[in-house]
Amino acid sequence: MSVSGLIASPSRCCLRLSDCNQGLVCRQVPSIPIASKPKAKFGKLHLERSRLTVSFRRWKMQKTHLIKCAMDASYGDMASESAMFPRINVRDPYKRLGISREASEDEIQAARNFLISKYGGHKPSVDAIEAAHDKIIMQKFYERKNPKIDIKKKVREVKQSRVVQAVTSRFQTPATKFIVKTSIAFIVLGVLTVLFPTEEGPTLQVAISLIATFYFIHDRLKSKIRTLLYGAGAFIFSWLLGTFLMVSVIPPIPILKGPRSFEVLTSLITYVLLWVSSTYLK
Repeated sequence: MSVSGLIASPSRCCLRLSDCNQGLVCRQVPSIPIASKPKAKFGKLHLERSRLTVSFRRWKMQKTHLIKCAMDASYGDMASESAMFPRINVRDPYKRLGISREASEDEIQAARNFLISKYGGHKPSVDAIEAAHDKIIMQKFYERKNPKIDIKKKVREVKQSRVVQAVTSRFQTPATKFIVKTSIAFIVLGVLTVLFPTEEGPTLQVAISLIATFYFIHDRLKSKIRTLLYGAGAFIFSWLLGTFLMVSVIPPIPILKGPRSFEVLTSLITYVLLWVSSTYLK
């Protein structure tokens, strides 16, 4: 409410006031007092003007309050639309985007687009999401450019190959007592070969190892034909492989010296392979 005009007459005056509900309103108040009662007339005029001033201030306060409430409601809607990303402070970029380390590039891009569409109104959240996305993409690019050898994966692929599965299917684990018995026998042969080398080589010890192989295979399989085939084949394969390793792979060992050191080391390798064949071969 505001005072827009003042119209006076000899007996009364009219104040034009703008009201929010009724528009322009004319309120009549006594005019300037005559000389008979000057103090009473001026008192009534002052009281009427005070009432109008209080009404105007009250209306202005109500209008201001309504405007403030409308602004608060508007800002509240904007705040709800620009919610903050809850994982904004997570350091791991994969955990920040909510994906696994094996995720493909399409999954990474889809996670980024979803989070941007959800938290796009909050700039720090958008920056955090973009930073995590860029870091993952650069890491994927570096891994493609410099591939690492995954030893566990390679071992798993070798174990799952048909050749390895065919070989391992021919072996089985016997009882613990049998393993101990064969181990003691071949360890004794190895110690005798190292401690008592002869000029002819460890011929006797090798012959004893062949007999022990036949005995242990027959003790497990209870078949003479399989014992003969497995024992002879294991002995020939073990001696040839031991010779190849000593010639091409294993360097000379200074602990074993003498003219027959080559035959001694070949015999030790043969004992190990014969022990495996006589103990685990199915």
